[in-house]
Amino acid sequence: MSTFVLVTGAWHGGWAWRPVAQHLRAAGHSVLTPTLPGLADGDDPTNLTLDDVIGSVVDLIEGQDLTEVTLVGHSWGGYVITGVANAVPSRVAKVVYWSAFVPAAGVPLFDECPPPYQELFTATAAASGNNTVSLPLEVWQGGFMQDASEDVQKVVHSLLVPQPMQYFTAAVEPLDQSHDFEAVYLLSEDDIGLPPGEYGWARFAERLGVTPVTAPGSHEACFTRPIELAESLLKV
Repeated sequence: MSTFVLVTGAWHGGWAWRPVAQHLRAAGHSVLTPTLPGLADGDDPTNLTLDDVIGSVVDLIEGQDLTEVTLVGHSWGGYVITGVANAVPSRVAKVVYWSAFVPAAGVPLFDECPPPYQELFTATAAASGNNTVSLPLEVWQGGFMQDASEDVQKVVHSLLVPQPMQYFTAAVEPLDQSHDFEAVYLLSEDDIGLPPGEYGWARFAERLGVTPVTAPGSHEACFTRPIELAESLLKV
């Protein structure tokens, strides 16, 4: 059986993985779903960095002496799992980017986003008082979780926490694919969190040099299609 370490995207805590994790555990696998530094309710993110986030997952893997890990990152979590895989490659068997950003050399996530997102992030961070980004409900409903009812959209949105802006403006080294682990790109087929075209998700599989594998659902299939997402993770 496999050991999965599931890393969330921006604004989420480890709780977001629960429906997927339950299905993976029912299939006999070990699953860890950490809430990353700065993304727990009440966290003060002021002095935290992306390196702190990466280090927390490295510490988890080393502290529990995990090996043959399937490391899964969603969205912004692609930056985190890239740093983790580069730091402890001997402990990783597979790196799975699920509708995730794949870092390029010297390029932060902010620079990979279309201009409207850049403007939104900059404005909300400036207004926050602690350099954090909040996602408006209407953006969440229309681009991230469009395959859920309005009631479900509102409930999940209410659980999101502000994302430290510095996590979007820091770069990490690209994935070192000279190691023995396998890299996979899993793409939700109805994901419009990034618009198709120049800024779409397809460029990231190309950057990895792999053919994307599709899974049902939107950017937030962890809520709307958790069984199908878990099955897709098992297949890849």
